[in-house]
Amino acid sequence: MRKVEYDAVVVGSGPNGLAGAITLQRAGLSVLVVEAKPTIGGGMRSAELTLPGFVHDVCSAIHPMAMLSPFFKSVPLKDFGLEMIQPEYAAAHPFDDGNAAVLHQSLAETADGLGIDKGAYLDFMQPLVEDLPGLLPDLLGPLEWPKHPVDLAAFGIKALPPASWTRKFFKTKEARGLWAGMAAHAIQPLQNVATSAFGIMLMAAAHLKGWPIPKGGSQSVANALTDYFKTIGGEVETDFEVKSLDELPASKVVLLDVTPKQLLSIAGEKLSASHRKRLERFRYGMGVFKIDWALEEPIPFKAEACKKAGTVHLGNTFEEIAYSEKSLSNGKHIEKPFVLLAQQSLFDPSRVPAGKQAAWAYCHVPNGSTKDMTDIIENQVERFAPGFKDVIKGKHVMNTVQIEAYNPNYVGGDINGGIQDIFQLYSRPTLQFSPYRTSAEGVYLCSSSTPPGGGVHGMCGYHAAKQALKDVFKIKTTQFARV
Repeated sequence: MRKVEYDAVVVGSGPNGLAGAITLQRAGLSVLVVEAKPTIGGGMRSAELTLPGFVHDVCSAIHPMAMLSPFFKSVPLKDFGLEMIQPEYAAAHPFDDGNAAVLHQSLAETADGLGIDKGAYLDFMQPLVEDLPGLLPDLLGPLEWPKHPVDLAAFGIKALPPASWTRKFFKTKEARGLWAGMAAHAIQPLQNVATSAFGIMLMAAAHLKGWPIPKGGSQSVANALTDYFKTIGGEVETDFEVKSLDELPASKVVLLDVTPKQLLSIAGEKLSASHRKRLERFRYGMGVFKIDWALEEPIPFKAEACKKAGTVHLGNTFEEIAYSEKSLSNGKHIEKPFVLLAQQSLFDPSRVPAGKQAAWAYCHVPNGSTKDMTDIIENQVERFAPGFKDVIKGKHVMNTVQIEAYNPNYVGGDINGGIQDIFQLYSRPTLQFSPYRTSAEGVYLCSSSTPPGGGVHGMCGYHAAKQALKDVFKIKTTQFARV
């Protein structure tokens, strides 16, 4: 038997891998993080993808869930150089008539902009915003007996219905369109059960903490987490691609920030036959086609509100967005897909040369699609911002195959670690008492393929590490305390 070199080894340096590593290191263990790429970060990386001097976020760009995350709040990231910038508006949703609905950080201001739906929006969202902070431990973790069952039940009454049903709360195209754009972050048909939960979480996040942008790029989040991890004694090794558990230094625990596909490849021979079969049934969702642009000037949106928003949802009405998401989920490409666009440099000029701008956008596509969506996405932007194509200075595109090649966790371009429908919301990757354990002793899964799923919040990694501490080291972690 090999001599134990570390108490724990974490494979992958995305937000969940780093969260798991920090949680284990805080408990007094010796922890090594290994990363296949030359730089740490996973979905938080930034790079000059288009032209020199233009810094783009490779995947995650805007970070509403980071501000809500109990784990992120427990880490002194400001002390390690992280600065979060709040756009003037969290998000804007333009329509063909030149108007736009706006998601403000203020609940009241958002409601004021929705006309006759002002009261309906306040009635729908205000109780959720008030209750959400206390519900976060229940919502951002595995399925357990809730600490606040009454409040959670009230949340569930609004969160569990399909977004297509919840739209009935609103009458105006503005409120319904804004709702559709939020719910479409679920990356699945809006007719699916529990798609309302995604819209609720994002809207509530805006009203509680905003939708902030990390200064300098999302890489700065990864850098701050890594610097903190090293300060408390952790070690990191990059350019270390793991194809088998046998390649790792000997340890008592291994946390894998990978999806079931990579888990089967890396550790399949150590898993039970029944566990392998269940993992093989894991379902991945739609992929994304992404474009980064270097721009001569800001995007010339018709709606003034869009020029002040960090995020812009391009999809017009609820009906159009619902059609887009359902068609793409069924494997059909369309000419007017829902497009998510971020314009970070409007609020963070450190990312671009003086006087220039940059933007980031993607649309959903069928998993594994290789169709070039460049013209289709740019036409959607031009639709709401005439003259947009004239300000493009350079561009960089990635289809689903290229996205997966960049990060193997994005299987078929799925950036959420597997579809988060009602069947895989809490039973991801398989239905079992602890979703973080595998059938191999000491091997745990800590990626977004476990609850609570995708997003830069680190909670999957935290809960996986907490399970490992309890199982292997008999250490019970009860709170997010700084060290």
